[in-house]
Amino acid sequence: MELSDLEKKILAHLYAFGPDTPSLIAHRLLGSAGWRPVVPVEDVERACAHLEELGLIERYKGSLKGKVTSSIKPWLKVKQRNPERKGSGIYYYLTKRGKQLGGYLYKEVFRNKARSS
Repeated sequence: MELSDLEKKILAHLYAFGPDTPSLIAHRLLGSAGWRPVVPVEDVERACAHLEELGLIERYKGSLKGKVTSSIKPWLKVKQRNPERKGSGIYYYLTKRGKQLGGYLYKEVFRNKARSS
């Protein structure tokens, strides 16, 4: 199984930072920060699809948050009821094999590279 450099970085990112969406991964890959994405979102989405085919990551099934019940911010309920509202996105997390590989990549490759720089 040959992985691209981006796919290795995504595995290490998910190991270090937990479940994330492709758009958030593109912006904060391995702790990066900034207004512009580090890598194009489309490339991250393709890489995530390939990693999912290999069985290294899975889509998160379930709600991330409960229902909105704020009486202080009633607009949140209106926002939640809007049927045209875009969802929160697809979150990916590591499978058991993905955790093993992601942990190795993060600890042996990317963390050591950051320390030596």
